[in-house]
Amino acid sequence: MAAAATTCRSPLVWLFALTAALFFASWYLLLDSAAGPPAARYPSQGLRLGGGGRRPGPGSKCEPSEALLRVFMYDLPPEFHFGLLDWKPPGFRGGVWPDVRGGVPEYPGGLNLQHSIEYWLTLDLLASEQGAPTPCAAARVRDAADADVVFVPFFASLSFNRHSRVVPPARDSEDRALQRRLLQFLAARPEWRRTGGRDHVVLAHHPNGMLDARYRLWPCVFVLCDFGRYPPSVANLDKDVIAPYRHVVANFANDTATYDDRPTLLYFQGAIYRKDGGFIRQELYYLLKDEKDVHFSFGSVAGNGVEQATQGMRSSKFCLNIAGDTPSSNRLFDSIVSHCVPVIISDEIELPFEDVLDYSEFSIIVRGTDAVKKGFLMSLINGISREEWTRMWNKLKEVEKHFEYQYPSQTDDAVQMIWRTIARKVPSIRLKINRLRRFSRFETNRTDQTPPQSSSWLLKQALDFGQANSISLWGFNPVETKADTED
Repeated sequence: MAAAATTCRSPLVWLFALTAALFFASWYLLLDSAAGPPAARYPSQGLRLGGGGRRPGPGSKCEPSEALLRVFMYDLPPEFHFGLLDWKPPGFRGGVWPDVRGGVPEYPGGLNLQHSIEYWLTLDLLASEQGAPTPCAAARVRDAADADVVFVPFFASLSFNRHSRVVPPARDSEDRALQRRLLQFLAARPEWRRTGGRDHVVLAHHPNGMLDARYRLWPCVFVLCDFGRYPPSVANLDKDVIAPYRHVVANFANDTATYDDRPTLLYFQGAIYRKDGGFIRQELYYLLKDEKDVHFSFGSVAGNGVEQATQGMRSSKFCLNIAGDTPSSNRLFDSIVSHCVPVIISDEIELPFEDVLDYSEFSIIVRGTDAVKKGFLMSLINGISREEWTRMWNKLKEVEKHFEYQYPSQTDDAVQMIWRTIARKVPSIRLKINRLRRFSRFETNRTDQTPPQSSSWLLKQALDFGQANSISLWGFNPVETKADTED
C-alpha cells in the first residue's frame, strides 16, 4: 500500500514543480519587459551631443527630466494656430491639436514660409509629447510648475499675413480680434498672473505680427526676426531671441561650385527703393550697377523670381544683404544655403545665435557709412583671396544646418538652436521672477509690475490698449494699487 501511495504522489510532485517554475519564469519576463529597452533604462546612453535630450525610439515620448528645456504649452483653441491653416479637429471627439505622428497640416508656400517659425516650434513640442521623432531638446510638460518656460502657441505671423485686412462690414480685422482674445485668455490664467508673463514665450516673427498686443506682452520672451519695429523697452537682446528666417530658395545639395565656377563676383536682386534704413539700397545701386562682374538689379518673387535668385546666388562668390524696410531679410539665409558668402550691410541687424556662432568666419559685415564710400566695397571684395573665400565657403556648408527649419526636426537645426537659445535665457528669467517675489508677503510693498517708466509713450500705448479692451495683464488693475487674487 505504501509503495502504491508513493507511486501516486510522484507525478503530482513533478506537476507542482513544473507549474511553479513556469509561474516564476513568466513573472520575470513580465517585469523585464516593463522596465523597457536598455536605452530607456540607461538614458545616458541615448543622449545626443549638441541639442540636449535624446531622440526617443519609435512611439516613445520625450522624457522631460532629460530635456534641456521643459515647456508648458497652453491648449489654445485651434483658431489661434492650426485652424489658421484650415485644419479642423477630426471626428466627433474634437481636440485642440493634430496627431503629428502620421502627417502634419501643410503650411502655405511662397513668402509666407519665411516667417513660419511658430509652426515649426509648435510641431516639435507636439512631437515631444506624442512620440513622433524629435531630438528632445525641448519637452512638453502638463504642469506649469514643472516647466522652465510657458509657450504661447499663436501663429501671429500667419494671422497677420492672412487676416490683417478689415473685411466689411466688420470694423476691425480678424488679426486684431485674435490678439484681443489672446490677451483675455492670458489675463485669466494663473500661469501668467504668477509671474507677470516673464516666463512666457511669444512668437511674432513677422515685423508686423502682434502689432497691437506686443505693448501688453512686454515682459515675455519674444522670438523675433529683428528689433526694427519694437521700442527697446518692449523688446531687446537681453530678454528676447532672434530667430532666422525660413529660407525661400532651395538648398544647394552636393555643391561643388568652387571659386572659379562662380563667375559673378557680387550679387543682389530685390527691391531697390525702400523706406527707413533701406535708403542705402539705392545709394549702393548707383555705386555698383556698372561695376564689372556685379549683378545688381530689381527682382521679386513674382513669376520665376525665386528660380532666378536661386541660380544667381549659386553662380556668385558674394551676395549682398542690405537693410530694407527692416534691418533683416530672408536674403541672408538664402545666401547661406546657396553657399554664397554674405556681405551684410545693415547697422541695426541682430544675427541669430550669435552667442555661439562667429559670423566673421563665413560672412563679411560692413558698416553702412563705409559701404557708401566710392570704391570702398569693391576694393574690400577684390582684396579677399581665393583661399580666404574657400574657407568661408566651406564654413557656410558646415553651419547651414543651424538655419534649417524642418519636420521632423533634427539635431542642431534651427528649431533646436532656438530651444537652446531660450534655455540660455532661463537663469535670467528666474532671476527676474525671484526679484518680483521679494515683497510678495506684504500687500503694501508689492513689487510694481507696470511697464518700464523710461518710455512714457510706451506706457500710454499699453494702458490705452488694455483699457479699451477691459484687459489687465499685469496681475492688478493699472489704475489701482490693490492686489488681485489668482483665479
